[in-house]
Amino acid sequence: MDPLDRLADPGLDLLRRVDALLAAGVPEGHRVWPLLRRMQVLPGDAVRGFLDLHPAPLAGAGHAVRRLVRGYDEVSATLTDPVLWSGPAATAYGQERAALLRHLDEGPESLVGRLESTAGYADALADWVEGSRLALARTLADVLRSAEAVAVVAATASGTPHRIEPVGPGVADAAEIAARVLAVLCVAYDGVETLLRQWAPSLAESTWRPAVDGRPRYDEPTRVGW
Repeated sequence: MDPLDRLADPGLDLLRRVDALLAAGVPEGHRVWPLLRRMQVLPGDAVRGFLDLHPAPLAGAGHAVRRLVRGYDEVSATLTDPVLWSGPAATAYGQERAALLRHLDEGPESLVGRLESTAGYADALADWVEGSRLALARTLADVLRSAEAVAVVAATASGTPHRIEPVGPGVADAAEIAARVLAVLCVAYDGVETLLRQWAPSLAESTWRPAVDGRPRYDEPTRVGW
């Protein structure tokens, strides 16, 4: 259990109240407006969705992918065993064997290269989840002990009224809490979009280059990854 898990119950209770107040309307010109338009979700629902993200499964996936590399290493070692025969057939076999070795483990575009990139991407995502959860936990801790939280709880203490005026008690405070929560989530999602752009070239298909007359030829792509 990390800090975000520990703050989940009180944080979601506060954000439920915030969402109820915001449902009546948000003060005109408040800084929360562009965040709401971008996220298309109220802060309570946004945090509930983020609570399901954990780094451990992603880190485990990276370890599992790296274990696959050992199998490719064993195949490559077998292909490098000396051939005790000669002639045209041996030459053709040598060309095909060299092409297969290149495809298996020669550079970042080989199968092993793509596996290592896939594992690295999983690790990067795990780090992103861990860091983003910590940042969100810090924000929730701050808003839970803020004056705005006191005002929101007071405004909703007797249950959510059937009608809440946009300029009524607690609405501006709810908008301020929503802005702080949605801002940290926007930063988090900007971060994962950046990760995807950075890693996308390394996660592309690995292309099989069969040897023809001793020369590699580009052919159909082979997909690697998950």
